[in-house]
Amino acid sequence: MQTDTLSDVLRSVRLRGAVFYQIGFPAIWSVEAPPMSELGRLLFPDAEHVMEYHVLSKGAGWAAAAGLAPVALRAGDVVILPHGDGHVLSSDPEQQPARIDPDWVKATRDAPKPIPVVFHSQYEFTWGEHAAPADNELVCGFLSCDRHPFNPLLDALPRLLHLPACNGTSAHAEIGALALRADRGLPGAAALLERASETMFIDALRRYLEHLPANSTGWLAGLRDPQVGRALALIHRSPARPWTIDDLARAAGLSRSVFCARFLRLLGQPPMQYLARWRMEAAAGLLRGSRAPVASVALEVGYESEAAFARAFKREVGTSPARWRRMQHATENES
Repeated sequence: MQTDTLSDVLRSVRLRGAVFYQIGFPAIWSVEAPPMSELGRLLFPDAEHVMEYHVLSKGAGWAAAAGLAPVALRAGDVVILPHGDGHVLSSDPEQQPARIDPDWVKATRDAPKPIPVVFHSQYEFTWGEHAAPADNELVCGFLSCDRHPFNPLLDALPRLLHLPACNGTSAHAEIGALALRADRGLPGAAALLERASETMFIDALRRYLEHLPANSTGWLAGLRDPQVGRALALIHRSPARPWTIDDLARAAGLSRSVFCARFLRLLGQPPMQYLARWRMEAAAGLLRGSRAPVASVALEVGYESEAAFARAFKREVGTSPARWRRMQHATENES
């Protein structure tokens, strides 16, 4: 039930992955990536939220974001920036970095991906040519998702998520090899990279969830909790059901007061508020993916009155269901 809930959210927020750059560095290197507030729209023009990830396919190094201790990386490691923070990747945290220029990213936006980039020195690089083996090799990619109306996962993730290399074949171990073959024009290479990126991210989430400290809070901690996780699974499975707190507490095997306190402590919001917000997320998917009348969508997510649904949707999203649908379709047509 818990795994299904995570999958439900990932499908709902339309997770999409891509690999854009293969970068080779000399022995001494340091590069600063701007925050996604500067780059996100250049890479995914229609995305509400963009995350960056890096696979160190060869060599060793460090990853650091402002205010966080540097993290040591070895070959096969993945580092993900779920909130789009600017960050520095380097051979030495004390090394002065060269900053990636957003204008260069914009100028190369339409170039075939992934783009080979070779740093010949700290501040000199060439791109677009077949890359010779380097001392350190990095595959850089991005993941986009929806933030609105409701994405409970993002706030549950740390600013920097480190996925150490593991033994055996896995999605993140495959990304580097796939990226090297993609620029040879093999059929389906881009699709393979997209799927590998998404699978790597899901693998990272599962491993992060497995190692959450016992006293953690947040959506993932709620998902892991046997009682609260059961209630979340029921809400996600049947959002239209007229749930009451007593129903959910009974299903969780707890008293009403204990259930409410535990849910609030873990998720930071009461059960009925979570239910209302998830209904809006489910409604957004129906509005985006079908031509069903708004009244039908309202019934699908548990509202008998179209007017009550419209008020709730506007309160959560900031606009009416009909207008939100038109805006979504216009954005999709432009992209």
